[in-house]
Amino acid sequence: MPTLTELHEQRGRLVTQAREALTEIDANTDAARTAELEQRHDNFMKDLDKADAAIAREERMVAAEKAEAERRERMRPNGGDREVRSHDGNDAGEDTDEGRSQTEYRDAFYAMMAQGGDVSGLEREQRERLRRGYVENRTQTAGTPAAGGYTVPRQLASRIIEVMKDWGPMYDPTVTDEMVTSGGNPYDLPTNDDTAKSTAGLAEGNDLTDDGSGDLVFGMATLSAFVFATPWVKLSFELLQDSAFNVEEFLARKIGERCGRGANAKLTIGSGVNEPQGIVPASALGVTAVGQGAIVADELINLQHSVNQAYRRSPQCRWQFADTTLAAIRKLKDGQGNFLWQLGDIRANAPDVILGKPYSVNDDVPAMAAGARSVLFGDHSRYTVRKVGSPLIGTVRERFWPKVGMAGIIRYDGRLLDQAAVKHLKQAA
Repeated sequence: MPTLTELHEQRGRLVTQAREALTEIDANTDAARTAELEQRHDNFMKDLDKADAAIAREERMVAAEKAEAERRERMRPNGGDREVRSHDGNDAGEDTDEGRSQTEYRDAFYAMMAQGGDVSGLEREQRERLRRGYVENRTQTAGTPAAGGYTVPRQLASRIIEVMKDWGPMYDPTVTDEMVTSGGNPYDLPTNDDTAKSTAGLAEGNDLTDDGSGDLVFGMATLSAFVFATPWVKLSFELLQDSAFNVEEFLARKIGERCGRGANAKLTIGSGVNEPQGIVPASALGVTAVGQGAIVADELINLQHSVNQAYRRSPQCRWQFADTTLAAIRKLKDGQGNFLWQLGDIRANAPDVILGKPYSVNDDVPAMAAGARSVLFGDHSRYTVRKVGSPLIGTVRERFWPKVGMAGIIRYDGRLLDQAAVKHLKQAA
């Protein structure tokens, strides 16, 4: 379909050609040539009438689109959707150019979804917005994007990250240490455990010890970038049409839960071979319980004090265990009959605590059973989770037509860089 500018240019050419046909007719032009030129002029005028009609239609369409855009702008909530987590804390919202660009792209994306994935029924501005995109997530994979695919708006990726944090504590940067990199090349980190080194007395007149025993000993830990993906989620076009304004929440919840479920499991119990080294197998032994399926209060106290107090002072020092283990711990009392578990204060943003320290419930930590490492305690900030960018969400229309297929891909790794920082309680074998 020609643009309005192209239609006006076409009309100008037709007017010029029609005038040229009439100008050729003069007193010396014979009857046959005159009839030919008049016919040509009439044909140009017919085309001119068509061009005028096309221009009128296009001008009405442009005016209608402008009025509709202004109506949507007036109806759009002012500041009601301020999803700024992916802006590194900048106070950017719908009233900024970037916020409007994000909203326009999201509106165009869901208008396309409401059409069953067909872009031909969209307004020209919406098609242009989809072609330009909002962020370059379409080019973040090494290979060629799937034909006809569209990238879900970045706002969805942010919501997926939030769902993943809610699902499991190991992906939450308030629990563990977070490292976000733009690329996935192996990342080497130096390690050092100097806790056994101290000082010695020096008698008057003696020289300082110079035998190399005071030298620092460094190690090296490498964080990779393992790729994990969800299966395809195929949605019917009826669902997309009937749930156009809820599909973002639906996809964020389902894909986010799958990504979070997998990431939390690998970061908790991963073997470290072609996958992250989970915090459970990486932790050091602190206490061995007497029972195979039970814990007593003294064992938790001993586990807590098996971790050096330097780690216990960390704001991210905490317990971690499965929910069934929490149920057992909540029944334990100290020698004065006080429960080890204490209710926090919501008004003061103080969490529930056990022996004065907060805890995270993680059902990927083994439950109490013979030989299981059922309780973790220590400074979880010494466990580093490396994340490569944000989760990528791909959408494919042609492959599953008339369904729409969507899947998520994430890259991450995790490693406990200081084994003495987190210790576990092991049930009796």
